[in-house]
Amino acid sequence: MCGIVGYIGEKDSSEIVINGLRKLEYRGYDSAGIAVLQEGKIEVRRDVGKLSKLEALVNINPVHGTIGIGHTRWATHGEPSARNAHPHVGTTGEVVVVHNGIVENFLELKEDLIAEGATFNSDTDTETIVLLVERYLATGLNLTAAVRETLKVIKGAHGVVVMSSRYPDQIVAARMGNAGGVSIGLGKGENFVASDIPAILEHTRNLVFLESRQMAVVTREGVEVTTLEGDKVEYEVHNVGWDPISAEKGAYRHFMQKESREQVRSLTDTLAGRVDFDHCTIRLPQLNLTEELAKRIDKIYITACGTAAHAGMVGKIYLERFAKIPTEVAIASEFRYHEPIVTPNTVVLAISQSGETADTLAAMDEGRKRGATLWSIVNAIGSQAMRLADGYISMQTGPEIGVASTKAFTAPLLDLYMLAVLLGEKRGTLSEEERRRLVADLAVIPDIVGQCLDREEDVVKAARELKYIRNALYLGRGVNMPIAYEGALKLKEISYIHAEGYPAGEMKHGPIALIDRDIPVLAIAPKDPWYEKMISQIEQARARGGPVVAVGTDGDERIRNLADYVFSIPATPWLLTPVVTVIPLQLLAYHIATLRGLDVDQPRNLAKSVTVE
Repeated sequence: MCGIVGYIGEKDSSEIVINGLRKLEYRGYDSAGIAVLQEGKIEVRRDVGKLSKLEALVNINPVHGTIGIGHTRWATHGEPSARNAHPHVGTTGEVVVVHNGIVENFLELKEDLIAEGATFNSDTDTETIVLLVERYLATGLNLTAAVRETLKVIKGAHGVVVMSSRYPDQIVAARMGNAGGVSIGLGKGENFVASDIPAILEHTRNLVFLESRQMAVVTREGVEVTTLEGDKVEYEVHNVGWDPISAEKGAYRHFMQKESREQVRSLTDTLAGRVDFDHCTIRLPQLNLTEELAKRIDKIYITACGTAAHAGMVGKIYLERFAKIPTEVAIASEFRYHEPIVTPNTVVLAISQSGETADTLAAMDEGRKRGATLWSIVNAIGSQAMRLADGYISMQTGPEIGVASTKAFTAPLLDLYMLAVLLGEKRGTLSEEERRRLVADLAVIPDIVGQCLDREEDVVKAARELKYIRNALYLGRGVNMPIAYEGALKLKEISYIHAEGYPAGEMKHGPIALIDRDIPVLAIAPKDPWYEKMISQIEQARARGGPVVAVGTDGDERIRNLADYVFSIPATPWLLTPVVTVIPLQLLAYHIATLRGLDVDQPRNLAKSVTVE
């Protein structure tokens, strides 16, 4: 959740670090700070609140130097305040640290350090790290060895970056477990450290990704990577092809608005190089899927959190329908606690935009321990979820900055559809005619999504009337039941309106008691096998006075006569309707939030990548 940036070179580090932190604002934070080695002394500037407050502080009291580290923090231990903001400096003033993660044995370590005479100047768990580094430096160890010994003592998952005035030509970075990424950016006469790629993408596209229990000593000339035990690691340099400009808002008001509009391109890119429409075949080469593996799979667990889990719910329907493989969607934060039944013939398929979600990585680790084949669907190239997996599918959406996911929801829907078709082909559960039809249907989706985006004004009109609602009920059936969950989540995330997604067939088992003129019902009712049943649900809502907002198919007069507001979608192959029906629901949440004057890209209490449990 927190953001880390570091720089060592010949340029002014404070400007580079602050600009990098700005590109990580989407991760969410409540305080920010930087530390710069200035004339042989560590200078720290930090404050509670947004980066603008830190920038104002630096303008009043500037810091300059060619080596520096910075941090944006979500409070875990201690309230959001200037004294609890990172970076944290030790007692001697010679060591400074920034940190993602939670020191699980914080209280025990704090007691020991206080007993040794250490003084704590914050309420954070992170301060134990800098004080431990100082302790080991005092025994004669160098900075790298002191950090290494510290990491052996602290418990939990961590990303740690350390700098010392006694070692002015290096930054030490380390990763322990799944507390988020630690990337090293390689330049000429300068190098970078970051917790996420966009922070340093304008400076370099050549990156080294640390694995768990690895450390890096970063100098101006290069980087040396070792294990926690001190063994040298031959690392791989990844060239990341994201265009830095694509990580900027451009002419758009918000990243979410930009990323919603980018879905035509991202869906086209998702299909590119994978679908041969001439022969109606699918290729997913990075998945490493052989016919032998396809035929012996007897169960798939899809594990994910939030929006990604909703995509997984649609994927379950595809996998069971096309490939005839029993599939279960397991919320990642629960997966390792319910004793999942996993055999060597089980696949654990993780879905994660960032590829660094702590719970999802932990679920993958549990699957590995139990002997499963690991697959992942991820957006971030080189992320932990990609590297841990035996095979992966890249979303190919480019950077997604807005906290409320849009294009990183629709892209994996197509990824899951393609995976299910490919498995069905290799397992012999799809006839050639069925496969050709299913593949051909993919060709129309980017254009249909574009048509929906062009109808945004219909959504804006409804948003103006609905912006003051306090509750909403979203209903869907079949492949669009997960879209009810996703639509409700979007409204909650950025509009702060209580919304509930529900299987429409369950309405009479409870939620119908809530329906009155103050609770709009958002019904997802395209022309699909559940259409008549959805019409019945809409009529029941109307009978109880509930305003109805319906997503329906072009030309559907029954829907128009029943609903107060209609978001029409072009006729779509029904199995692919979730990719389309979600578009107006994304736009509705966005416009209600903007009309309420809310921070769409950085909603309160939320982060783009949840890297602690």
